[in-house]
Amino acid sequence: MEATESKLKLYSHWISSCSFRVRFALNLKEFLKLNPIGFVPVLVDGDSVIADSFAIIMYLEDKYPHPPLLPHDILKRAINFQAATIVSSSIQPFQNYTVVKYIEEKIGPDEKLPWTQRVIGKGFTALEKLLKKHAGRYATGDEIFLADLFLAPQLDTAIRRFSVEMKEFPTLSRLHEAYNEIPEFREALPENQPDAVHELNQ
Repeated sequence: MEATESKLKLYSHWISSCSFRVRFALNLKEFLKLNPIGFVPVLVDGDSVIADSFAIIMYLEDKYPHPPLLPHDILKRAINFQAATIVSSSIQPFQNYTVVKYIEEKIGPDEKLPWTQRVIGKGFTALEKLLKKHAGRYATGDEIFLADLFLAPQLDTAIRRFSVEMKEFPTLSRLHEAYNEIPEFREALPENQPDAVHELNQ
């Protein structure tokens, strides 16, 4: 699909993991020229405006079904939705900048990192248990699906930004290594975005 066939415009923020997962999806869908200029992911497609990374990814899946982001197998589909939901509902909102900043201001700066590591660790424990029976090269087999779009940015953020110890999560650690070999993932990395500040430890 050529970029000229679409008038999609992504409004994002370079360090946002929600934006990161949408960039990864867009790269897999072969959109090579994005215009990330906002704060949180909002996709503009002609007169349509779609907000929220999960909604954007599902919109892209429906409009551009190849390559598919969901497997045909109903159990694998369910596992993909479950993994994506763990990241988007049980981890990311609690490591969000506004939450972490609030903890820093109300409790103290020394609690910021331990809080984030606890939240991520709890989510990673659930993901490790869920995926150890289903993972292949990627989260639910040997193809990249929805779960990978949510896991890849979360793993990268946890390891590089929040220094989460991964020895208890061998499946997730292996997935992280696999994701780093994917060109579309590397292109979506925060530091590779035009608005990147290159200060990951804010």
